[in-house]
Amino acid sequence: MFNERNLKDLLYQEFARIGKSLSSPKRLEILDILSQGPKSVESLSKATTMSVANVSQHLQTLANSRLVKFQKKGNFVIYELADEAISDFLNSLHTLSEKQFVQVQQIKQEFLNTNLGMNGVTLEELNDRMEKGEVLLLDVRPREEYENAHIPGAISIPIEELGEKLTSLPTNCDVVAYCRGPYCLMSVEAVEILKSNGVNAYRLEQSVQDWNEFQEHLN
Repeated sequence: MFNERNLKDLLYQEFARIGKSLSSPKRLEILDILSQGPKSVESLSKATTMSVANVSQHLQTLANSRLVKFQKKGNFVIYELADEAISDFLNSLHTLSEKQFVQVQQIKQEFLNTNLGMNGVTLEELNDRMEKGEVLLLDVRPREEYENAHIPGAISIPIEELGEKLTSLPTNCDVVAYCRGPYCLMSVEAVEILKSNGVNAYRLEQSVQDWNEFQEHLN
């Protein structure tokens, strides 16, 4: 028969399973990437610069903790987050880490290279300017991430295609580029490319998930 101590020990043992699976920086990165949408093992390998074998091992650990799930599509195995609550947890983890560790803020500032003088826009500003038709919103993530979820009104031009598609962009409005959130440099690179070609460009630091939460608060 279980007593209170037994129940608590069993309960926290289960909680610790999640904690152990998150003890690897690479597994946290994999979860962040999967928060953008389903990915094959090969895509995750490319995004994390790890071998397919190493990615597979990390995914197995995450699957054992029920943080990810997978399905087979032809010759590929496609992974995704097991629940939307995991994406919310990751956002909370980022927020807590920034609050508790000054190093995170320092790394973030260096990571984003704020000395470039790159102008950003807030979600409020973007919403207002989009309603007025003053900006073109550019999603520079991989196309499958755009197809999985994107900010309404955004057009998809993956960062590796931006250079060759500059001439297709309108010249009578500003461009705002976004990617996976504050720790992603694809939008930074996009703004650099656009500015070097005479386009008045800005960066949106927030992600699609942030936009959706912002819209929910508005409504």
